[in-house]
Amino acid sequence: MDSDDSTVYMIRGDTGDEWVTPTPAEDVIVESLLSASELTAAEIDDLGRYVDADELAAVVNGSDEAITFAVEGYDVTVTSDGDVTVE
Repeated sequence: MDSDDSTVYMIRGDTGDEWVTPTPAEDVIVESLLSASELTAAEIDDLGRYVDADELAAVVNGSDEAITFAVEGYDVTVTSDGDVTVE
């Protein structure tokens, strides 16, 4: 996402009663891509090239249920529950 855009934050996984710190969505998505693919961080451009920040924010904020977008040949789905899947 461009520096002109607001950063979108996500809460990762089941938080239970633990104290959690929101993580930038870009970090969560890139980490998911790296662990589910053979991509390196250098091969992944700025997330704003793949997904609109406002559309991603709508999902993370619960206005929309999910968004799917392509990143270097992989389909990435982000849900309003904070789940990120890479196929």
